Amino acid sequence: MSEAAASGALTVVEVDPFDPGSFDPWHATYEAAQRHGHEELATPWRREELRLQLQGQVSGASRTRRASAYAGLVGGEVVATGWIGASLRDNLDTAEVEVGTSPAHRRRGHGSAVLEHLLGVARERGRSVVQARTWWPAGAPDHGAAEAGPAFLRRHRFELGLVEVLRTLELPVDPDRLAVLAEQAATHHPDHTLRSFVGPVPEELLRGWAEASARVESDAPTGDLDREPGTADPAGVREAEEVQRRQGRTRIGTVALDADGDVVAYTDLVTSSHEPGRAFQWGTLVRREHRGHRLGLAVKTANLRLLQSTDPSVRRVLTWNADANAPMVAVNDALGFRAAEGAGAFQRRLPRGDRPPSD
Repeated sequence: MSEAAASGALTVVEVDPFDPGSFDPWHATYEAAQRHGHEELATPWRREELRLQLQGQVSGASRTRRASAYAGLVGGEVVATGWIGASLRDNLDTAEVEVGTSPAHRRRGHGSAVLEHLLGVARERGRSVVQARTWWPAGAPDHGAAEAGPAFLRRHRFELGLVEVLRTLELPVDPDRLAVLAEQAATHHPDHTLRSFVGPVPEELLRGWAEASARVESDAPTGDLDREPGTADPAGVREAEEVQRRQGRTRIGTVALDADGDVVAYTDLVTSSHEPGRAFQWGTLVRREHRGHRLGLAVKTANLRLLQSTDPSVRRVLTWNADANAPMVAVNDALGFRAAEGAGAFQRRLPRGDRPPSD
């Protein structure tokens, strides 16, 4: 496939994250598309964060992931955006894609043209499973089937694989409430200890952290998605931390250790200098053999207490959970999270000889 593909008046070209003239207009359209319809809850990557991320993954500097961005141009104007990423360590049949259209240029087929280009890139890179996420308003019937995002993906033969919910927590949470939750959880795991930190994972915890975080996506409910366990890679953790440092991101982490000192549960929150006032819940996992001891509540409560004490400027935490993950939903409910909107992971398999839909 050539570097450009045309659909009517629209041309799709690869974006150069090292060239502001290429990247900045793409990011402006990407952000406008992300914010359209749910401005307060939108979570687009900030420009400098995404620029740094793509620079490493396009150039080959990253040993863990490869990603590319594409712009749909009409008369030299970016009217649609696309992104494709994939792991280089595991899930080697899978790619993740994202498509957005400028609010002023919707309903003209531009998003469809960019998506078809991304599917072609996935085929070229040997990926036969393509996954995409979208959202819908809270309470929308049938998992938002009539909403723009889900309808768009279904039109392109994607199937809903996993239902998720975006939940938000307004800060500060009453410190006395958190203390009570911590005490209640502690009675269920007297042989476990907690350890919290800000910044890079302490060296003595690195191997256990890598092993736990590698399993977070496959051990949680995956619905009908094709998802293999990740690869435990301490060097990959350090690579990601260096990128996060350059992006202006800070991790707040907590682990639970068993009597032997092994990491058996973990959680992390991330803040960004480019987005003050918000924190994002990333991974949380309790290893299967240690479940039933309220370690999930313990690590998340400890981590939230650390966040509030070290960065009181944060006023909201956002987290996504699989709707079927009842234990984690219960933990978030106890902490005070409230459902804000629905979300879903969609999937399409690309068998050999697959062709774009006629529409």
